[in-house]
Amino acid sequence: MPPPDGCHPNSDEDDGNSATNPLNFLEQNYQELLQDCLTENTLYNDELFPPDNSSIGLFDDLPPDVDMSQVVWKRPSELVSDPNLIVDDMSRFDYAQGDVLGNCWFLAAIGALTFEKDIIKQVMPAEQSFTKDYAGIFHFRFWRFGKWIDVVIDDQLPTFDDELLFVCSKTSNEFWPALLEKAYAKVCGSYADLHAGYISEALMDFTGGTHMYYTLNTAPADLWKIMECAFKSKTLMGCGSNTATTPEEIELLHGIIAEHAYTVTGVFEVMSDENPVQLVRLLNPWGQEEWQGDWSDGSPLWDTVCEEVRKICHEVLNNGEFWMSMEDFTSIFENIDICCLCPDFLDGSAECHWTSKRHFGRWNDETTAGGDIIKTETFWTNPHFRVKIDELDEECASGQRPENILVSLMQNHEKRHRNSQDNFNIGFYVFEMRSQSGRFSFEFFIDREPVAQTEELVEFREVMKFFRLEPGEYLIVPCTENPGETASFILSVFSKNETHLEHIQETPE
Repeated sequence: MPPPDGCHPNSDEDDGNSATNPLNFLEQNYQELLQDCLTENTLYNDELFPPDNSSIGLFDDLPPDVDMSQVVWKRPSELVSDPNLIVDDMSRFDYAQGDVLGNCWFLAAIGALTFEKDIIKQVMPAEQSFTKDYAGIFHFRFWRFGKWIDVVIDDQLPTFDDELLFVCSKTSNEFWPALLEKAYAKVCGSYADLHAGYISEALMDFTGGTHMYYTLNTAPADLWKIMECAFKSKTLMGCGSNTATTPEEIELLHGIIAEHAYTVTGVFEVMSDENPVQLVRLLNPWGQEEWQGDWSDGSPLWDTVCEEVRKICHEVLNNGEFWMSMEDFTSIFENIDICCLCPDFLDGSAECHWTSKRHFGRWNDETTAGGDIIKTETFWTNPHFRVKIDELDEECASGQRPENILVSLMQNHEKRHRNSQDNFNIGFYVFEMRSQSGRFSFEFFIDREPVAQTEELVEFREVMKFFRLEPGEYLIVPCTENPGETASFILSVFSKNETHLEHIQETPE
């Protein structure tokens, strides 16, 4: 595996920003603020994310027993006598989702984060505690739209009837889940801005790496093998369940919550009466409510495997975690997101090193916002990127997966509040260049079929495609659905061996 920084970046894109050298979010410097508090013997109060309803935000639907006017912000020391950041190491079982905030996507991503100590160290810097140099101030690091940022918070948390209003710690004096949630809420604008989302967003913000997305009803035949390789590497995985609108559809879910985010916490093959069965282990961030079908906690199928395997895998606990077969997983769940520091885990050869290249761009109304490919009169005005694919050496190419390039297109949000930022439908197209040079005009795209493309233009923060290109030069055209849609974007290209990406900057005539 590559170092914790992820895929080896090309030198001309390395501006020094990293998880160990982040930007100060809202220009707040943690070390300076900490020293000021220690010098003045005061507890930190964050004026940029104050303990009031502006930081909580507006909720459309609240539980009837919650009166927001009765919310009181308290420090952990006001709730328990011996607060700790972490008690007995971090675990996916440390917390459960609160009743007020629908942020299962974020908490499912936290469940995946707890498996990877190196990534935890990136997100939650060490040497923070409620004892040594305690001043009511903490900080966390996230990758946001191409840059690592360091986010400072105070430890005042919203409570109702002396209970935490949002994420709930199962150990009363452990506060890392609540503080991590608060830091992410600050980045997104408010707690209410965490309501509803896709697990991939938080997984990317924890890793700053590579995102792979599979729709399960069209997934490759070797998806379980991909998941197995991913689980053995520095990789975070999560998934989303299918929609269910009728009582009959809900019944078929056998305990799975419809349209809900889950963490993938295990991948394992067992022998059931001498027949191999591929299993997937999942975690419901609610901390309860589990799958009730085959291979669930109470399933008699566990009697068909050897006692040694049962001791390793089988626990009858209502903790939100359960096993299910790969067949049930792909039929009941809609998609899976795999976020890794680098796609090296897909290749067995140590000689194969993926590299990355990233470009920050923009669609501008009337100049470079040409809409999708069916808008034939304007599509050609979209930004153009030349990418060169080199021939792989024999050892790297031998016995590996055929895909040699991953392209990601992310909308670069510019508004302070996450839920006030609408996503456009976005996608990209890849064309063979055939030795042409310069910017490509309207005529180039007439009747020319792309050699690769996103399946459809979708209203996601990020779209990606993992595919194979033969050695040669190609043109990548990112676009929104409609001409004139102005937005910033980040185009990232990950490929085996050296990555060559050039923005063709000539202004269209």
